[in-house]
Amino acid sequence: PIMSDQIKHECGVAFIRLLKPLSYYQKKYGTALYGLNKLYLLMEKQHNRGQDGAGVATIKLDIEPGKRYISRHRSMASNAVADIFEYIQKKFADIQKETPEKMNDAEWLKANVSFAGEVLLGHLRYGTHGKNSIENCHPFLRQNNWM
Repeated sequence: PIMSDQIKHECGVAFIRLLKPLSYYQKKYGTALYGLNKLYLLMEKQHNRGQDGAGVATIKLDIEPGKRYISRHRSMASNAVADIFEYIQKKFADIQKETPEKMNDAEWLKANVSFAGEVLLGHLRYGTHGKNSIENCHPFLRQNNWM
Protein backbone atom coordinates (compact mmCIF):
# COMPACT_ATOMS: atom_id res chain seq x y z
CA PRO A 1 0.00 0.00 0.00
CA ILE A 2 1.02 3.55 -0.70
CA MET A 3 0.69 6.22 1.99
CA SER A 4 -1.96 7.99 -0.08
CA ASP A 5 -4.10 4.85 -0.40
CA GLN A 6 -7.42 5.10 1.36
CA ILE A 7 -7.54 3.33 4.73
CA LYS A 8 -9.63 0.17 4.50
CA HIS A 9 -11.71 -1.21 7.31
CA GLU A 10 -11.34 -4.94 7.60
CA CYS A 11 -11.70 -7.71 10.15
CA GLY A 12 -9.13 -8.32 12.86
CA VAL A 13 -7.53 -11.70 13.46
CA ALA A 14 -5.42 -13.07 16.31
CA PHE A 15 -3.70 -16.47 16.17
CA ILE A 16 -1.61 -18.27 18.77
CA ARG A 17 0.08 -21.65 18.47
CA LEU A 18 1.57 -22.71 21.78
CA LEU A 19 4.70 -24.72 21.04
CA LYS A 20 4.91 -26.39 24.44
CA PRO A 21 2.39 -28.39 26.50
CA LEU A 22 -0.01 -26.48 28.75
CA SER A 23 1.91 -27.81 31.77
CA TYR A 24 4.94 -25.74 30.68
CA TYR A 25 2.89 -22.54 30.91
CA GLN A 26 1.38 -23.67 34.21
CA LYS A 27 4.87 -24.10 35.65
CA LYS A 28 6.46 -20.98 34.12
CA TYR A 29 3.58 -18.48 34.41
CA GLY A 30 1.38 -20.05 37.09
CA THR A 31 -1.52 -20.73 34.72
CA ALA A 32 -2.40 -23.19 31.98
CA LEU A 33 -4.55 -20.39 30.55
CA TYR A 34 -1.54 -18.45 29.26
CA GLY A 35 -2.68 -18.77 25.64
CA LEU A 36 -6.23 -17.64 26.39
CA ASN A 37 -4.92 -14.66 28.35
CA LYS A 38 -2.68 -13.62 25.44
CA LEU A 39 -5.49 -14.13 22.93
CA TYR A 40 -7.71 -11.81 24.97
CA LEU A 41 -5.01 -9.10 24.93
CA LEU A 42 -4.48 -9.45 21.18
CA MET A 43 -8.21 -9.23 20.50
CA GLU A 44 -8.80 -6.36 22.91
CA LYS A 45 -6.12 -4.31 21.11
CA GLN A 46 -8.17 -4.72 17.92
CA HIS A 47 -11.67 -4.45 19.39
CA ASN A 48 -12.53 -1.44 17.22
CA ARG A 49 -12.44 -3.86 14.27
CA GLY A 50 -15.04 -6.09 15.90
CA GLN A 51 -17.93 -3.69 15.64
CA ASP A 52 -20.16 -6.40 14.17
CA GLY A 53 -19.20 -9.28 16.44
CA ALA A 54 -16.35 -11.58 17.33
CA GLY A 55 -15.49 -15.22 17.80
CA VAL A 56 -12.92 -17.51 19.39
CA ALA A 57 -11.99 -21.09 18.59
CA THR A 58 -9.42 -23.36 20.22
CA ILE A 59 -8.00 -26.71 19.19
CA LYS A 60 -6.51 -29.31 21.51
CA LEU A 61 -3.63 -31.23 19.94
CA ASP A 62 -2.97 -34.95 20.35
CA ILE A 63 -6.40 -35.75 21.74
CA GLU A 64 -7.61 -39.33 21.91
CA PRO A 65 -9.87 -40.20 18.93
CA GLY A 66 -13.53 -39.64 19.72
CA LYS A 67 -12.84 -36.96 22.34
CA ARG A 68 -13.82 -33.35 21.78
CA TYR A 69 -10.86 -31.34 20.50
CA ILE A 70 -12.37 -28.09 19.20
CA SER A 71 -14.29 -25.37 21.02
CA ARG A 72 -15.88 -22.21 19.65
CA HIS A 73 -17.90 -19.29 20.93
CA ARG A 74 -19.15 -16.25 19.02
CA SER A 75 -20.93 -13.07 20.05
CA MET A 76 -22.77 -10.21 18.41
CA ALA A 77 -22.91 -8.16 21.62
CA SER A 78 -21.74 -4.56 21.52
CA ASN A 79 -18.84 -5.65 23.75
CA ALA A 80 -18.29 -8.94 21.89
CA VAL A 81 -14.70 -9.60 23.02
CA ALA A 82 -15.55 -9.13 26.69
CA ASP A 83 -18.73 -11.17 26.24
CA ILE A 84 -16.83 -14.12 24.73
CA PHE A 85 -14.10 -14.15 27.36
CA GLU A 86 -16.64 -13.83 30.18
CA TYR A 87 -18.30 -16.98 28.80
CA ILE A 88 -14.95 -18.81 28.59
CA GLN A 89 -13.67 -17.63 31.98
CA LYS A 90 -16.87 -18.77 33.71
CA LYS A 91 -15.91 -22.38 32.95
CA PHE A 92 -12.63 -21.95 34.79
CA ALA A 93 -14.13 -19.84 37.58
CA ASP A 94 -16.57 -22.65 38.36
CA ILE A 95 -13.66 -25.11 38.63
CA GLN A 96 -11.69 -22.67 40.79
CA LYS A 97 -14.67 -22.39 43.12
CA GLU A 98 -15.55 -26.10 43.32
CA THR A 99 -12.15 -27.86 43.01
CA PRO A 100 -9.36 -25.25 43.00
CA GLU A 101 -6.58 -27.86 42.93
CA LYS A 102 -7.67 -28.87 39.41
CA MET A 103 -6.79 -25.40 38.11
CA ASN A 104 -3.13 -26.37 38.70
CA ASP A 105 -3.45 -29.61 36.72
CA ALA A 106 -2.88 -28.64 33.08
CA GLU A 107 -3.43 -32.17 31.79
CA TRP A 108 -6.77 -32.45 33.59
CA LEU A 109 -7.88 -29.06 32.23
CA LYS A 110 -6.96 -30.05 28.69
CA ALA A 111 -8.79 -33.38 28.98
CA ASN A 112 -11.92 -32.03 30.68
CA VAL A 113 -12.52 -28.34 29.98
CA SER A 114 -13.35 -26.68 26.68
CA PHE A 115 -11.05 -23.90 25.42
CA ALA A 116 -7.97 -25.42 27.12
CA GLY A 117 -5.99 -25.99 23.94
CA GLU A 118 -2.72 -25.21 22.18
CA VAL A 119 -4.09 -23.55 19.02
CA LEU A 120 -6.17 -20.41 19.53
CA LEU A 121 -7.90 -18.22 16.96
CA GLY A 122 -9.73 -14.97 17.52
CA HIS A 123 -11.73 -13.11 14.90
CA LEU A 124 -13.24 -9.62 15.10
CA ARG A 125 -15.90 -9.07 12.47
CA TYR A 126 -16.03 -5.88 10.50
CA GLY A 127 -18.87 -6.69 8.13
CA THR A 128 -18.03 -6.21 4.47
CA HIS A 129 -20.47 -8.75 3.06
CA GLY A 130 -23.56 -10.61 4.16
CA LYS A 131 -26.03 -9.45 6.73
CA ASN A 132 -25.00 -8.81 10.30
CA SER A 133 -25.83 -12.12 11.96
CA ILE A 134 -24.14 -14.73 14.12
CA GLU A 135 -24.03 -17.06 11.11
CA ASN A 136 -21.70 -14.59 9.36
CA CYS A 137 -19.39 -14.28 12.35
CA HIS A 138 -16.18 -16.33 12.22
CA PRO A 139 -14.70 -18.71 13.19
CA PHE A 140 -16.85 -21.15 11.25
CA LEU A 141 -16.90 -24.85 12.08
CA ARG A 142 -16.83 -27.43 9.36
CA GLN A 143 -20.01 -29.42 9.75
CA ASN A 144 -18.91 -32.47 7.76
CA ASN A 145 -15.94 -33.88 5.88
CA TRP A 146 -17.41 -33.52 2.40
CA MET A 147 -15.44 -31.32 0.05
